[in-house]
Amino acid sequence: MDKQLQEDWLDARLREEMPYIDDEGFTARVVQKLPAARPRSFRAAILIGLTVVASVIAYLLSDGGRFLVVEAYRLMSMPLVFVSVIAIVLSVAITGIAAAAAFSTVRQRH
Repeated sequence: MDKQLQEDWLDARLREEMPYIDDEGFTARVVQKLPAARPRSFRAAILIGLTVVASVIAYLLSDGGRFLVVEAYRLMSMPLVFVSVIAIVLSVAITGIAAAAAFSTVRQRH
């Protein structure tokens, strides 16, 4: 909340100190010449539709997802220590990637 008040104060201060520069209607003419907003395309619907079709095709080609059952049985037959090591390694890797993304975002904002 304090940050919002500070931003509002700064915004008000900048508006008070910013003198109006008469551009003889230049801004209005530029805005009038801008193209009208185009209606939304069907691009998103096409991409979602193709994704669904590709998913159905992949499911059918994989024998109805049978490979998932086979891999689940293979995972259950592995020693618990091996599965635990894999889980720990993947957890550390995912945490590292998330931390790198967070640091990158913070660095870009400052």
